[in-house]
Amino acid sequence: MANLTGKVAIITGATRKRGLGRAIAIALAKDGADVVPTGTGKPSSMSDDERDIPDDELREGWRGAHDVAEECASFGVRTWAAVLDVTDRGSVKRLVADTVERFGRVDILVNNATYPRGSDRVSLQELNDDIWSRIIDVNLTGTMLCSKYVAAQMIQQGDGGSIVSISSIAGRRGSANTAAYSTSKAAMHVLSDSLAAELGPYGITSNVVAPGFIDTARIDELRDGDRWERRLRSIPAGRAGTVDETADLVRYLCGPESRYLSGQTIYVDGAETRGG
Repeated sequence: MANLTGKVAIITGATRKRGLGRAIAIALAKDGADVVPTGTGKPSSMSDDERDIPDDELREGWRGAHDVAEECASFGVRTWAAVLDVTDRGSVKRLVADTVERFGRVDILVNNATYPRGSDRVSLQELNDDIWSRIIDVNLTGTMLCSKYVAAQMIQQGDGGSIVSISSIAGRRGSANTAAYSTSKAAMHVLSDSLAAELGPYGITSNVVAPGFIDTARIDELRDGDRWERRLRSIPAGRAGTVDETADLVRYLCGPESRYLSGQTIYVDGAETRGG
């Protein structure tokens, strides 16, 4: 029997063809979990910055969370692709209720939804105030709302659970032109610590996985010129990480072997972030 057989997992932000959410959903499904990948809806309903599926993936016929769900189902588990706005309390509460109605419970939450890299990568003086607010809403408030209402369901079930929030090495060290993103990710670390302390008595773990330079569609813009190679030279491992390396760590944190591991931030970055 797989380690996660009988468990039900919600993964937010699981829409990109070359993204962490997809890899995490597949890793959990391979280990036996029933999986609910989520996205925010049709591309036409979003701003250019917030579309779930970029033009190149649309041209390939990629359908986001629906295709992720089909891939997960191929491992013999139950799946459901759900629409979710992580910043909307009503949307989050409906997702939890609908998941319980379909699958009977929720055991795992992976907070992977994040505001996409784009117009925020400017100095704080140039940053649009509304973009700042939106990044905090998606990255931090979205993580809070999902954790709050999923944890309430886990407490009611009485069987423990796992919450894993996907952050970034940017949450440890701010750099130029990333003020909003870095601040939101740093706050996620403290939120996860508080959850670990509050939820520990219920057997619910809360951890952060903070990836470094991972080869996803999110960083394709760095392939222009020599930017990619210059970035690799800053990493002791000398390469970008893979989505599977991050997804396997998430799977471990959701499994029975890690029930005493909580309140931690784990950096997956080829030794770029070290110490303390």
